[in-house]
Amino acid sequence: MQWQGRSVRRVTGGRYRPSRGKKRNEIGSAPTDTHIGEDRRKIVRTFGGTPKVRAMRAKYANVANRSSGEIRKVLIETVEENGANPNYVRRNLLTRGAVIRTEMGRARIISRPGQDGVINAVLIE
Repeated sequence: MQWQGRSVRRVTGGRYRPSRGKKRNEIGSAPTDTHIGEDRRKIVRTFGGTPKVRAMRAKYANVANRSSGEIRKVLIETVEENGANPNYVRRNLLTRGAVIRTEMGRARIISRPGQDGVINAVLIE
């Protein structure tokens, strides 16, 4: 969990003297860490009551081929690279911007699996 309230430090580096402590509604949620595996989703109630679907595990991705214009649901084989964190490649975590190997070829994830609950990708090669 992460506290998402106002910083204790000013922009100049000076210190704010907080008049109150941390509030429960200022605490963020833990990262989802979407893995490759049998589809598993979780519905979370967000601030305001709107439901948000989190993909805990995913097996398939919707891959779009820009040159031909076709979109296919294909099996995700593995994560090849991830600019967010090199450890995510070893752990096979699916995040936005990760490059995955699929049946169609290499693809970059353009959706946010932990926020959208679905994996959309665009073919690289």
